[in-house]
Amino acid sequence: MRMSDAEILFEVKDGLGLITLNRPKALNALTHGMILELEKVIPGWERDAAIKAVVLRGAGDRAFCAGGDVANLYRESRENTGGTLRRDFFYDEYIVNRRIYRYAKPWISLIDGIDMGGGVGLSVHGSHSVATEKFVFAMPETTIGLFPDVGGGYFLSRLPGALGVFLALTSYRLKAADALWAGIVDANVPSARLGELLAALGGADLSGPGANRKVDGVIARFVADPGLPTLPDMMRDIDRCFSAESVLEIKAKLESDASPWAQKQLAALMKLSPLSMAITLEQLRRCANRSFEDTMTIEYRMAQHAMRSDHDFFEGVRALLIDKDQNPRWNPPTLEGVTRDMVEAHFEPVANDLRFD
Repeated sequence: MRMSDAEILFEVKDGLGLITLNRPKALNALTHGMILELEKVIPGWERDAAIKAVVLRGAGDRAFCAGGDVANLYRESRENTGGTLRRDFFYDEYIVNRRIYRYAKPWISLIDGIDMGGGVGLSVHGSHSVATEKFVFAMPETTIGLFPDVGGGYFLSRLPGALGVFLALTSYRLKAADALWAGIVDANVPSARLGELLAALGGADLSGPGANRKVDGVIARFVADPGLPTLPDMMRDIDRCFSAESVLEIKAKLESDASPWAQKQLAALMKLSPLSMAITLEQLRRCANRSFEDTMTIEYRMAQHAMRSDHDFFEGVRALLIDKDQNPRWNPPTLEGVTRDMVEAHFEPVANDLRFD
């Protein structure tokens, strides 16, 4: 295999460990092989005194990373019921998410396009996330019957007000100005200046305990105004409608609001898996005051319970990504049909439970 054919590329240049997600035709969607390569390389870079920081980017001009390559999980569920990908993918991905969260050196993501799902797990937990004018953020897992994983329970539950619940349930997309306002990214740099930024990072002295602060200083030389955020004007409605004890209560609040905004959010929710929405709300509640490691353990349990062949996850993947009929048949089909036992089952310990020392 030529180096350029690899799904993920690693290079050391000017004291920087450069990682390029290299599946541009697939919007750099994350495969299990890419995850394993990350876990093989980045621990050594963390220990290597010659490497002062890690920079992560996506190949092509459309995406940083559009999420995990879940189509392979679907195929295994149908073609190899005894396969281990459905277990190993999430286990290894969450190990990498945690490693990024605890990384001892600056972890700088240059996000020049789509950043969703699994891509967010690679960027939001690092020390620095830099978004360009092409940046688009979303946690769209509820559209395929899953939940916002890769540490979503941790960072979404810590966003202002009910914003995390809103983003988790609706898959609402944010551009750079709103992501900056929410604290999901740290800076806005024009796409055309990313090369200059990379060169400046390579030439900077990042030694000593103040490395992250020094990176801040380098990035600050390239920032641009992303424009006014739209979220501040929406937060009153978001907090009023999405601060609730149940998804049924959220639905009722939206139904009682005749505004176009509320009706648009209601229409979006009614397309989603009722079970997925219920477990997502419970996930954010449980993770709000838990450590990152506890959050990853909770999400691994949730993911493994969602890997049952009859779960809404596989129906969502089928309808949106495989058959593309856009007509998932959720079970149960309504919010009223979701029981407490169904939700609680997703949080029970599993075999090969994910634990951290």
